[in-house]
Formats: sequence, C-alpha cells, structure tokens
Amino acid sequence: MMAARPRGGDATRCPACRAPILRQLVGERAALNVTADLTPLTPDQQTALREPNRLIWCLRTNRFGNRRLTWLDPWHPPDCPHGGIHVADHRCPPADPTTLF
Repeated sequence: MMAARPRGGDATRCPACRAPILRQLVGERAALNVTADLTPLTPDQQTALREPNRLIWCLRTNRFGNRRLTWLDPWHPPDCPHGGIHVADHRCPPADPTTLF
C-alpha cells in the first residue's frame, strides 16, 4: 500500500532572499512542485505579475488550518469565491550590486 501524499504545504523562508514562501506539491496526477510567495496580491498586482512562466495561485485555508494552493486561471473573478488569498510563484528580487562584495 502506498502512503498518501500530504496535502498541506511547508511554510518557510527562501534560502536565497529570506522571503516567506510556501512549498507544495500541487495536483493529483501530473503534479507541480510549487514555491509561492506568501504576500497577498491585489487584482492589479496579479495582472502585473502574471506571465507565461509565472502563475498566480489561490491559497485556500480549510477549517483545520491546512493551506492548499490551486491554480488561478486568468478568468478567475477578482472577488475570490473560495475565500482564499492570491499569491504568485516566488522569484527572488534582483541582487543589489552594492551588497555583493
């Protein structure tokens, strides 16, 4: 018998930039290994950050406190019917050249 994959995510900090992130395996069959920022986004921020290779996610929390990411398609209504917050795939900010050495 195969053990069930955990549904929750691992909230931690990015090892490179120390931003708060959530790591989670999303999907049932062809799962994605997702690292998402934990900063909630407004609808305007979602539009600005969305790119072909950067997804926006709906972060839902159930009554037990478990968090789960689901993909937010471009037609998702701005007033989220799921009660979740919207977050983006994590990308470290560009390095400040004055702090490299």
